[in-house]
Amino acid sequence: MAPLIRGTLLTLYLALVIPLPALAPAGSSRMLLLGALTLGLVLVLALTSEQVEVDREGLRVGHPPWCRPWLRRGWHLPWHTISGLTPVTTSQGGRVYYVRGQDGSAWLLPQRVARFDDFLGRFASASGLSVEGIGRISPPWTYQLLAVLSGLMLALELAWASGILKPPS
Repeated sequence: MAPLIRGTLLTLYLALVIPLPALAPAGSSRMLLLGALTLGLVLVLALTSEQVEVDREGLRVGHPPWCRPWLRRGWHLPWHTISGLTPVTTSQGGRVYYVRGQDGSAWLLPQRVARFDDFLGRFASASGLSVEGIGRISPPWTYQLLAVLSGLMLALELAWASGILKPPS
């Protein structure tokens, strides 16, 4: 996953959950909430750690060994078994692509990877398929804006928690 996307999602998670223990009633519920928030952070880290590998043999998508037991196992398609790409319009008006295998399988083409243009070039070269018109699922500016807003929200929450800022009366 591209570092901009991963960092943005982690910052958003932290900005949304860090205030919760302070807002929870005193007692055991705070400790339970802190445990849940920690488990949530591990889950978000796992979900955003998907890896895409392009090599001489094929395309492999999966997660690192530390989180494979909890998440889907990933997939691998050898280049000689890839038969095409199928575009699908999303409900938000975007477009995703499925890589079709000769056996009828279909796997979502990764569109949130770092160096996306390089990935597409290597995919096209190895598979022999045209990737003309394929773009990122969402433009980078959307994640940049979300990163700035999440960072600002997190900074304000931390300033409030440290006493630098006082909440409005």
